Amino acid sequence: MSGEADKLPCWYAIHTKPKQEDRVDSNLRAWGFETFAPKFKDYRSNPYTQETSCVIKHLFPSYIFAKFDYESLFHKVTHTRGTHSVVRFGDQPAVLDELIISLIQSRIDCEGFVKMDDDPEPGDEVIIKDGPFKGLTGVFKQEVKEHERVMILLNAVSYQAQIVINRHQVKKWQD
Repeated sequence: MSGEADKLPCWYAIHTKPKQEDRVDSNLRAWGFETFAPKFKDYRSNPYTQETSCVIKHLFPSYIFAKFDYESLFHKVTHTRGTHSVVRFGDQPAVLDELIISLIQSRIDCEGFVKMDDDPEPGDEVIIKDGPFKGLTGVFKQEVKEHERVMILLNAVSYQAQIVINRHQVKKWQD
């Protein structure tokens, strides 16, 4: 990597050690980094009491995002407590498109959590509600589990031509 373009800060996915997302986020922010560690509220029902409780979870377990100049700050990021590595493909760091970060940030509610609306059922026709693909329709296949969201993220980083759409950007199609 060389040239003036490399001096501009870019978004990178930071792979953290298990359950260390908040620690890495806090440490990088303390050093002045711009970070993004999206979380959501997961509601669970106790099978015995039928009471619903809220659990705060990371949207991408063991990953956060940070914006920095790779050449000058890579060493500092990789040696931050709780950091496993900066996501790379081969010998190059995987630069995230600003659009990916913007799409996720656009779903943050007033409490700072990613909005998780009611999900469509498999086989339902859906329409994309917002973003650059607003108005496109399709058929909902399945909900994605936490570890699969990470795989989608990594695929999106690797293949910038692929589309990653937050499940809350779609709604059931109504004739």
